[in-house]
Amino acid sequence: MSRPSMTPQKRAQPDSQSQPPALPENERILYELIKSRKNMGIWTADMKKETGLQNIVVTKALKSLQNKNLIKDVVNVHNKARKIFMAVEFEPSKEVSGGSWYSEGSLDTEFINILRKMCLKHIEELKVATIEDIWKSISASGVLKVACTMQQVLEIVRALALDKEIEELKSTGVGEFSTVQTGKVCYRSLRGREAPRVGHLSSIPCGVCPRISECTPDGVISPKTCVYYNKWLKLEF
Repeated sequence: MSRPSMTPQKRAQPDSQSQPPALPENERILYELIKSRKNMGIWTADMKKETGLQNIVVTKALKSLQNKNLIKDVVNVHNKARKIFMAVEFEPSKEVSGGSWYSEGSLDTEFINILRKMCLKHIEELKVATIEDIWKSISASGVLKVACTMQQVLEIVRALALDKEIEELKSTGVGEFSTVQTGKVCYRSLRGREAPRVGHLSSIPCGVCPRISECTPDGVISPKTCVYYNKWLKLEF
């Protein structure tokens, strides 16, 4: 007769992520509410409204939950006077934190200015560069105390292009573009390059119209009947 196995069977461990910790009733109610808001967090006034708990009870429970490292308070850049709480496993959404350009609720202008100068410097050194080239050069330089993302570099580079410090173009694959794949978007500095000057009339249809000499205010050809002129003005006569 065979003996039954005496090897103890392991009990199934509860899922710590799905099971809330053992907490006093008031703390459990608040913790579950805060956690349900994920990366948006919740304002203390909304907690009181939704739970019906008194102010002193909410304040005491929140302090206890923070001491247990279950929740954290975060700054809402759009309303810094509001006390927002969220579970520690979540990072604030862009709507709350303001995104990667904010640090502790304030716009990090120092970091933006440094990254702006570095982007311009590396574009000038590389002559023609893609976003990937610029980001790799900045990362390899070791100048920044904190790592920057490629998305941050892209946003800075686009701002430089709008400010006419650099230009965005597509590689032709030849000449100065030989190191960049044909058709790929790249950037180069406008320093030392004179931007093309455009005459006042060349930007409107009249400046290049072959029948401008026949155009009169009340004639068959006139600004009132010209579809190109109307589109340029974005008006209806």
